[in-house]
Parts: sequence; C-alpha cells; structure tokens
Amino acid sequence: MFDLGAGSGAITARLAATGARVIAVERDPKLAARLRRRFCRDPRVHVVEADLRTIPLPRREFLVVASPPFSLTRALCRRLLADRAVRLLGAELILQLEAARRLADPRPRDAETAWWSARYQMHVVRVISPASFAPPPFANAAWLSVRSRPVAASARGERCLREILRLAYRRPSVRTEVAVAVRPRLLLSAGLDPALPVAGVTADQWHRLAVELSGGDLGASRSRRR
Repeated sequence: MFDLGAGSGAITARLAATGARVIAVERDPKLAARLRRRFCRDPRVHVVEADLRTIPLPRREFLVVASPPFSLTRALCRRLLADRAVRLLGAELILQLEAARRLADPRPRDAETAWWSARYQMHVVRVISPASFAPPPFANAAWLSVRSRPVAASARGERCLREILRLAYRRPSVRTEVAVAVRPRLLLSAGLDPALPVAGVTADQWHRLAVELSGGDLGASRSRRR
C-alpha cells in the first residue's frame, strides 16, 4: 500500500497498525528524514524520498492512501487514473471538497474526467473540516473513495472506451459521432439515448457502453498492453 505525500506519518502509522505493509512517499527531505526516524524499527514501513508525481508505480495491482497538497490533485489523478499501464485497485484520497465532488459527479465535465470515472468508480465518503488538519487548509476537504471498474481490467474494453470518448467529445451530441460508429441497439443497452448531449452522459453509461462494445469480454489480460 502506498501513502503518497506521507507528511509527518499520521496516515502511515494508522495503516501500519492494521498490519499493512506501507510505502510512505514524501518529497520534502526534512519530513522524509523524520519519517525514517519514526518508523526505523517498523519493518512494515518503507520510506521513500520522492515526488508523488514521478515515483515509479508497481506493474502489479496496488492500493493508495493519499492526502496530497490540494494543488497536486490533478497531477495525482493523472498518475493514478489516466495511465492504462497503472494497475490501481483502489484508493482513499483526502482532497479539496470542490475537487472531490467534481471527480465524483455522475456526469463528467470533459473527456479526461470521463476516461477516469468510466474506469474508476468514485464517491465522496464524507466532508472533512479544516480544523481536522494542522495547519488547517484554506477550504473544506473530503474523503474520496476510488474503486476500479471491470472495464479497467480489460485491454479490449479500455480500447473501446478510449475510442468512443474520442468520437463523442469531438461533437456536442452522442448522435453526431458515437451513433455513427455504434449500433443503436448497443446505445440503448447502455441506457443511452442516441440524441443525448455528451454533457448528459454519466460515467456509468460510458462504462456500460464500453462493456457492450467489447462484447462483455472483460477478462482480457492487462499483460497484453503495450
């Protein structure tokens, strides 16, 4: 399990107390040194002084817990949710409330967030007051829970998803592009009106459409990816 942006180790300590093996990643040299001193006798914790935006991630399935600086939210999402080679199984993230609600919105706001939310199911577990932090942030935070959807485990399903999003976001409605490439029956099976504007399509519908297009074959090995 990865604690990305471990800081002083509050989350790391909680995770280790459950018996989990934790890789605590912290960019600040002073904080990383404090983490090493704090957990030097705990074999379950390995401290890595690195930037969460560039640290190599495992090629096997893994879990993440992170409370990053709010300014790094999009960079973190791109690392964890965008790359087809990353095998994220799930994540628990502490983010700015507005950003968390945007990510958990059933209707993605653009092609990038549609790709993320069609591959990963996200919901806000609860709002967190600034008073819970030291020092307190400038805005409310939220706990965002992320879980991999079936299509994220299928090379074929992801290729279908990528293509339909590429087509859909070139035009203002599903009919103009997606309905040309996709039989109406499949659109209806995914709960999609062919004339529905792209902005009205939910992440669940994008996911279901990718499943339909892949023929329900979600067992394709990720090892066959590029």
